[in-house]
Amino acid sequence: MLFSFRELVQWLGFATFEIFVHLLALLVFSVLLALRVDGLVPGLSWWNVFVPFFAADGLSTYFTTIVSVRLFQDGEKRLAVLRLFWVLTVLSLKFVFEMLLCQKLAEQTRELWFGLVTSPVFILLQLLMIRACRVN
Repeated sequence: MLFSFRELVQWLGFATFEIFVHLLALLVFSVLLALRVDGLVPGLSWWNVFVPFFAADGLSTYFTTIVSVRLFQDGEKRLAVLRLFWVLTVLSLKFVFEMLLCQKLAEQTRELWFGLVTSPVFILLQLLMIRACRVN
C-alpha cells in the first residue's frame, strides 16, 4: 500500500521542504556510498559518506526551529511545542542511528552489535505507529 504525499507529510510531521531536503540527502548519500563501496575514491571514509544525512538533519532542525518560533508568535503555542517536540524526537533518533551505524562501519568494533545500532529505528517505528493511530 502506497501513501499519498499528503498522508506522508501528516504522519511524519515534516514539512514538504524538509522531506525534499532529506530526499536530496539520500540521493547524494547513495552516490557517495556507491563510490565508497566500489573504491573509486580512495580517501573517502564512512564519516564523509554520511555527511549529507548529518547536513540534512541540521537543516531540518534549523527549519523546525524557525517554524516553531513563527507558530509561537502567531499564538499557536500548543501546536508549536508539539511540532517542535515531535520533529526533534524523530531527528534525534535518526541522528543517533546514523552515528552508531557510521561508527560501526568505520571502526568495526565488536562492542557495537547491530541490535544496538538499529534500536533507535525500532523506537522510531513504534512512535510512528502510535502517531498513525492518533492522526486518523
